[in-house]
Amino acid sequence: MNVVREAKLYKKIKDKVQCNLCERRCLISEGEKGFCKTRVNIKGKLYTLVYGDISAIESRPIEIKPFFHFYPGSSALTFSTWSCNFACPWCQNWRLSGTEPNPERAKFVSPKEIVKKALLYGDSGLCVSFQEPTLLFEFCLQVFKLAKEKNLYNTFVSNGYMSLEALKMLRDAGLDAMNIDIKGNEEVYERYLKAKASVVWRNAREAKKLGIHVEMVNLIITDINDGEACISEIVELHLKNVGEETPLHFTRYFPAYKFSNPATKIQTLEKAYEIAKKEGVLYPYLGNVPGHKYENTYCHNCGELLIKRLGYKVLKINIKNGRCPKCGEKIPIVL
Repeated sequence: MNVVREAKLYKKIKDKVQCNLCERRCLISEGEKGFCKTRVNIKGKLYTLVYGDISAIESRPIEIKPFFHFYPGSSALTFSTWSCNFACPWCQNWRLSGTEPNPERAKFVSPKEIVKKALLYGDSGLCVSFQEPTLLFEFCLQVFKLAKEKNLYNTFVSNGYMSLEALKMLRDAGLDAMNIDIKGNEEVYERYLKAKASVVWRNAREAKKLGIHVEMVNLIITDINDGEACISEIVELHLKNVGEETPLHFTRYFPAYKFSNPATKIQTLEKAYEIAKKEGVLYPYLGNVPGHKYENTYCHNCGELLIKRLGYKVLKINIKNGRCPKCGEKIPIVL
């Protein structure tokens, strides 16, 4: 099957086409590709080069995304394509996100095959992850609808830089949940990504309004976004845009790709957790620190242990009818 298909979101502007999939809104000349290298202008039409070109596929725990308040203990068939609309020098999945697609070497997997595999493996849903899932947009529109027909959930692990048009179309196709990575403050976005943090917060806010389950994750990188001022700013914007009940994950960074800065200190992550708690985030978490008490879920009202985790394993779920069994407080979680 041909992985080169006409794109959904673009318009012609004089002798170029403008891609409207993400907020880079690339203006692309004939024969040229956009920033992400997955879209090309062919004779005045925009084409995706990655429809069904699946670079990786496996069944994985939903906690690994991380989603802690969305069907805890379940697994999702997780898949990806190539490249990204960001170029993070610290990318943990750079082998996929840093590779430009080649349609001639593509391994096509159909939407029906994706859903069939999820059912065969006993997964509860789908997750588009590993690299930026927005680049599989046209494919996702099809696979999400098929998944819904089989009562599977649909999730994204995203940098949150898609256009509002794309976000709404994904929701309409059946997107249930998004984990959105916030890289830091505006300075971090401008310096390292040539992008705007405000777009990510706008999309997180809009996703909540659209009824999509949202969890935010902040990879704390040594000497980049690990200062208390930066962390406090993220916490403030989190509360303003997505609210106190939305989980906020602070994740430990390890040297990768073009970055050799030391791994994040555990004390830095704990400080971020404490700042978030103090400012009013009900459900902050730590990630990439297996066995830490802050990877568990506690009742925001009485402190009762509700979900016991060890890394990506759920050891115990102690929630009764969506409420804390000790104090009866309603817990903002999808079970």
